[in-house]
Parts: sequence; structure tokens; C-alpha cells
Amino acid sequence: MIASPQPPLTPDEYLQLEAQSAIKHEYIDGRVYAMAGASDAHVTIAGNLFALLRSHVRGTGCRAYISDMKARIEARNRFYYPDVMVTCDPRDQETSDYKRFPKLIVEVLSDSTEAFDRGDKFADYQLLESLQEYVLINTRHQRVECFRRSEAGLWVLQYYTIETNSFRLNSVDFLDTLTALYEDVTLEETSFE
Repeated sequence: MIASPQPPLTPDEYLQLEAQSAIKHEYIDGRVYAMAGASDAHVTIAGNLFALLRSHVRGTGCRAYISDMKARIEARNRFYYPDVMVTCDPRDQETSDYKRFPKLIVEVLSDSTEAFDRGDKFADYQLLESLQEYVLINTRHQRVECFRRSEAGLWVLQYYTIETNSFRLNSVDFLDTLTALYEDVTLEETSFE
């Protein structure tokens, strides 16, 4: 992400700017950051999961969104574009440009964003009281990491790998195979720099 060299924007100014922009920007404390493009593996994984989830939640009152919908974290003055997000809260139908009450957020990892997705972004997402599950999907290995909020408010990690064959998203009562998730994906090479 690259910060824009402009004075801080209010959330409303950001939303107006973003509505007219040809490129997407995330918003952190008044600053906007241009988003880079994604790899074939990244886009294919996100698309596969969105298609599976869209079909799964159809008719339930829940809505699945792909990377063009913003998640708003008001407590931290942030707007992010998750790769996939599911909300079941009717209040989210009141806003067409962003959602405030997701129960599931998924980020597909890339070399340039992995540390941020695991660190500060996850810390920000944890402030969403509606969020039950935060999922990180790897593009170098068939691996899904599900962080689930326990009844005590702690985040518990469960890994799914090729050895488990399937993965479960408890927040939306979803189960499928890693084969379906990684369909048509050529895994990226691991760099050891």
C-alpha cells in the first residue's frame, strides 16, 4: 500500500473520493492507501470461495461480498477491502458502500500484505463485535487458518491443510474441500530471501 500525499480526509470525504476513483484505496486514520493488484492465485482463490459461499448463504438473509466491498471499523477510523466477507446483520443493508457488522472476514495472503493481514489489520478487525471468524488463506501451500472468537472473547486458531482434505467455517456453518477452494490454482513459489 502506498499513502497518498494529501491532508487527512474525513470518512465522508474518503467515501466520496472512493466513489469516483478508478483504483481502490483503504483508509486508515484519514490517510488513503492505494491497493496493489493481486496475483492469479490470489484472485482465483478469492473467487472460488466467494462462489461457494454465495451459493451456501442464498436465501438465509446473509450476504457474501468479494473484494470490492469495504468493511468499516468505526472504533479505529478504518475502511478495508477484505477479499471475502459475509454479513447476516440487517443493519448492513442500510449502507451500500461498506458493511459494519460482518460475521466472517477472509483475507487471501500475498507476500506484500501478509504481515499486515496477520498483525495490525487483524487487531483492527477484532474490534468488530459481530466478527466471529477471521480466515487467512495461503497462496503458496494449500493451507487455511481460521481464527475463531470463543465465548470468552479469545481468538482460537484452527489450521486446515491438504492432510485434512476439508475446511470448515463455523460462523456460517460451511464445510467444503480444499480441492474446491484451490480449483484451477497454480500455487505460488515460496521465496526464501
